[in-house]
Amino acid sequence: MMVFSTPYWKKIKLLALLPAFLLAALPAFAAQTHGIEVRRAVFIAADEHYVLETDIDIILSPPLEEALHKGISLYFLLEFELVRSRWYWFNEKAIANQQQYRLSFNALTRQYRIGIGAFYQNFPTLTEALEVMSKVRRREDIEPGVLSKGTSYVAGLRLRLDTSQLPKPFNLNALGSREWSLGSEWYRWTVTP
Repeated sequence: MMVFSTPYWKKIKLLALLPAFLLAALPAFAAQTHGIEVRRAVFIAADEHYVLETDIDIILSPPLEEALHKGISLYFLLEFELVRSRWYWFNEKAIANQQQYRLSFNALTRQYRIGIGAFYQNFPTLTEALEVMSKVRRREDIEPGVLSKGTSYVAGLRLRLDTSQLPKPFNLNALGSREWSLGSEWYRWTVTP
């Protein structure tokens, strides 16, 4: 009887230790909760123009939130490109656009502010401000003849923190730290106008 119960007892000990291992690994998973990820992007033909629609997840790292609360403005670049593949030569970049977002915090009013060009809007919480940055609905005015009907293009989109706009002491932090280099991978999909 003792021979059969010993292996069974070892399995129970291992199963009892499993929750302890999971709890020990939890901080490692929680530490990686910051970043930018493009969830969805579409390039739709409207009447005489095109519309770019995106859904992006943006989670700031604790050092970035702390810098924001201390008065440092964070600049984000939304980069969009449309490329036509060619077998006989290099790929042709039909469209390459950038849009800059400025995220700041006003300690006096305790509000977050997003600037897109000359347009500014205030928000009571950081979550609401990031939500506006993550839902892009932008009209793309494209010259006639730039896109060929029936030709496939590869669209690419990414959002990243523009570390060149940070003050110089923070620029040095951004060079060596993953918490300061925030950005999504290129999100690519096929578009046929």
